[in-house]
Amino acid sequence: MTQPTAFFASPAAPSSAAAFAARWADAALLLVAVVWGTSYGVAKGALVFYPVLGFLAVRFGLTLALLLPAWWRASPAQRRSALRAGLPLGWLLLGIFLCETWGLAHTQASHAAFLISLCVVFTPLAEWALLRQRPAPAMLGFAAVSLLGAALLSGGAPGLGEGGVAWGWGDALILAAAVLRAITVCATTRLTRGGGDSAAPVMALTAVQAAVVGSGALGLALALPGGLPPLPREPQFWGASAYLVLGCTVFAFGVQNWALRHSSPTRVGLLMGSEPVFGALFAVAWLGESLSPLGWVGGALIVAAALLTVRRRTASC
Repeated sequence: MTQPTAFFASPAAPSSAAAFAARWADAALLLVAVVWGTSYGVAKGALVFYPVLGFLAVRFGLTLALLLPAWWRASPAQRRSALRAGLPLGWLLLGIFLCETWGLAHTQASHAAFLISLCVVFTPLAEWALLRQRPAPAMLGFAAVSLLGAALLSGGAPGLGEGGVAWGWGDALILAAAVLRAITVCATTRLTRGGGDSAAPVMALTAVQAAVVGSGALGLALALPGGLPPLPREPQFWGASAYLVLGCTVFAFGVQNWALRHSSPTRVGLLMGSEPVFGALFAVAWLGESLSPLGWVGGALIVAAALLTVRRRTASC
């Protein structure tokens, strides 16, 4: 059934309201990809001043402090829903951040950009395996285009050279993070959809996830020999932490949790697959790095794949 093309259709038609929410979900996820694209350079700067586990504990501890009012405003039923979904999702998120952060410290940025974008390919497979929903062939095609773009953006597959494939621990950790990202997208869809009035509010759910990641990172840090050094005093560290908390955590994860209620895991994974090109643009504009012509072609392919999936949704609504 063809729907009106105007955004401001009558709210009396549920299908039009759903189409409107779906368009906003796509736009919001692209904005999240922009914000997350900048996070690699910002996080690298913060890690100069503090170790990985301590940095994660600070970042997600501050996030939890900001989100506590949202938790207290939720009803008891909504809090129970937030705990049921947020606890397992928080452990998945902790695994993602541990793998990503340590991986970035032990591999080149181009390797990381290529490998983390593999979640675009893993998400349809995870959706098929976990949710029993076979993705449309067009979605798999768009994912393949996005993956090709990521390969060109990074200059090819990581570690390929005359001597063959040379993988390190950093590459393996980034690959594990990509797998966990795909699983988390599907798990979030399964655990957060439905529930009616007792469904967990987005910010209450994000608060639970932040609590799990922050406490998990702090517990691991304190369990290791030597513990943590004193908190840094450098303003660069706290500025980077504030940006990551407000932009890359509170905003980004809140938007992603909301958008997953109005989109499929495959579409979310594809839209988030544009993250590498935004990271490259940030590196060029802010860090003064250079990008080869082949890299720009790869970035254009990633953006084109994201725009094609948005167009496909608009046409099908």
